[in-house]
Amino acid sequence: MCFHDKSRKVPELTLARIVSLGDALSNPLRVKILKLLIEKEWYVYELAKELSISRQLLYLHLRKLEKAGLVSSDIRLEENKAKKYYWANEFKFIISNEAIKNLEV
Repeated sequence: MCFHDKSRKVPELTLARIVSLGDALSNPLRVKILKLLIEKEWYVYELAKELSISRQLLYLHLRKLEKAGLVSSDIRLEENKAKKYYWANEFKFIISNEAIKNLEV
């Protein structure tokens, strides 16, 4: 079992952050992946199997989610094999008229 740091600082809502979040959440499969990662952490092979997609395709989606700061990963040595695990980060963001109005563009 791995314990993750939930005390991470919430990133400031910038134009780049809004675009990154929008891009990450714009695909229904990525939202499904995020939902699964919120429920528990997953080893990439098992997650790909659960979703019935290739690991290569899963990695493409996970990279977008990780770039947006929605998920994190680490590599663990288990039974002499390196295994990559992913989990969802704690997040909460509100995009409002006021937030957009106050953006530095």
